[in-house]
Amino acid sequence: MGQVIRTSLEEMLGGEKVHFQLSVPELVEQAIKHGEGKLTSTGAFSVYTGKFTGRSPKDKYIVDEPSVHEQISWGEVNQPLSVDKFKRLYQDVLDDLKGKELYVFDGFAGADPDYRLPIRVVSELAWHNLFGHQLFIRPTEEMRKTHVPEWHVIYASGFNAQPAVHGTRTETFIVVSFEEKVILIGGTQYAGEMKKSVFSVMNALLPQKGILSMHCSANVGKEGDVALFFGLSGTGKTTLSADPNRALIGDDEHGWSDTGVFNIEGGCYAKCIHLSPEKEPQIYQSIRFGAVLENVAINPETRIPDFDDDRITENTRAAYPIDHIPGAVIPGIYAS
Repeated sequence: MGQVIRTSLEEMLGGEKVHFQLSVPELVEQAIKHGEGKLTSTGAFSVYTGKFTGRSPKDKYIVDEPSVHEQISWGEVNQPLSVDKFKRLYQDVLDDLKGKELYVFDGFAGADPDYRLPIRVVSELAWHNLFGHQLFIRPTEEMRKTHVPEWHVIYASGFNAQPAVHGTRTETFIVVSFEEKVILIGGTQYAGEMKKSVFSVMNALLPQKGILSMHCSANVGKEGDVALFFGLSGTGKTTLSADPNRALIGDDEHGWSDTGVFNIEGGCYAKCIHLSPEKEPQIYQSIRFGAVLENVAINPETRIPDFDDDRITENTRAAYPIDHIPGAVIPGIYAS
């Protein structure tokens, strides 16, 4: 990629209205200030994601770059985007974000220090940064001093692609470039695109290091017996792994190395339609301050969430840090 785009990225991040590594209370304050959502009676922050209440797999692309061309099975799932179209899109996204109020989170994907990936999430919505802060692995103060992002996730939720110009199918885009080590997201506010795109990157990188990447939840019993729960999104992985008699390693994405199992994330993304304290007590009590509720119907006066209401979508979600779960394995590594 040319020096022009690198300079544009640096200029964008050097703006006066760019907020780095805000705390959870600060991000919530910013989100409320800008009318992005509301606090609920539980303390969780409630948002509506607009047109998209789920991921848009048909709008996801991988840049067809020389270094990865032969390694990818191109087709309906792994759709190619030309380098030229990507360059134009990347530059236009940076130009659009330049001068805007932005939020930056530096963290990691991968709890095992031998295989973790330093990432930087840049978003124009404070709640998207809160989501990234809670779902990815949060660095300690010592880690922050030496953190150098290897990958950037740039979430331009207010930017719509022009298919004729940018080579996309619609205005929505989720684009992964392995050479530039950047993920571009736009034309949608659904935050699940962020976590799943980083998982896609880890799915490509971890096997090259001899690690099995897995779409599963994981927990461990008192005798050291690890259980893995595999399944597609919304099939019950998070629910099954949130067992009060076992310690949660993670609810969705893991790596399996020669030494054990590790969580790729630092939080949980639970489907919460028909959630109740009787059936899923650990998840229910996790929906408190710091958590994000996506597309859950909220009583406008009492701000009490109605987890049985599916008028907006059946894909209602709660995002919260893994330390909201009592007894969770932190950091998310279990050596066998």
